[in-house]
Amino acid sequence: MIRFFETLLFGKKPAPKELIQATMAVKTAPLSEEQLESVSRPESHFNPPQMVVGTSQSVGLQRDHNEDTLFAMQAMLADGTNDIPFGIFVMADGMGGHQNGEIASSAAARTFGEFLLARFYIPFLSAESGSGESIHEIMENAVREAQREVLRNAPGGGTTLTAAMVLGEQVTVAHVGDSRLYFAYPDGRMSAMTQDHSLVRRLQDLGQINEQEAAVHPQRSVLYRALGQPEPFRPDINTHTLPRPGYMLLCSDGLWGSVSEDELYRILKNSTSPSAACHQMVASANAAGGPDNISVILIQFLS
Repeated sequence: MIRFFETLLFGKKPAPKELIQATMAVKTAPLSEEQLESVSRPESHFNPPQMVVGTSQSVGLQRDHNEDTLFAMQAMLADGTNDIPFGIFVMADGMGGHQNGEIASSAAARTFGEFLLARFYIPFLSAESGSGESIHEIMENAVREAQREVLRNAPGGGTTLTAAMVLGEQVTVAHVGDSRLYFAYPDGRMSAMTQDHSLVRRLQDLGQINEQEAAVHPQRSVLYRALGQPEPFRPDINTHTLPRPGYMLLCSDGLWGSVSEDELYRILKNSTSPSAACHQMVASANAAGGPDNISVILIQFLS
């Protein structure tokens, strides 16, 4: 039997000297961690395409109450013909003193989410023709409705609003203020998809201060555009292709103002889930002093 396997593998039974020479000709080296991970990780494809969502929030270490509001909702329509992921994700950071800020952010997030559900998702789900508005028009009208609710319910208060509506392979983002939305890619890139409507951002754009000066500028929290302000404004509205595979991160300035983008990426890549990553990000912001409320939504898009 042994000779049978030797003949099957080698064609003939090799002499001991031939075996020794063949063994000496083979060179081996240990695999790196990256190589081990690549060969051990099974190839997988998710059908329908998956969104995995995590959230976390903290009052921080230097505030006595929370003025942030976050809203996260996801759904899936898979009917055998089309697989359509859907999601609404909203980040609102209130301002204006005790109660006014938290009322403003809550009113903005609730109103924006309710508007999109009523004007887009329900008609979409029921296959109605809808109002004929484009997605950009619906998003802009949702911001305007949120603005009216903030003025009505929190006079003297205000809030940022960064909101994303995921539909299929695209996301449409409406943005006012200095909360942020990032894309994170498998190759290590972390890309901000929103631009702060702040005084220091404008000074940076004009070349009057650099990034290091902006981080410590005494007016770094002053916004020139926010919900609740009496002057008319238009939100930034843009549509992007989702990073699949990859991540989308929404956060208030309590996170991005305390934790670097490199550290945020390190956390999300080393965490076992989006929820675990969110909690670790909040912990890192508090470890850096927690000067403000901290809110984060992390969505992982699986291929």
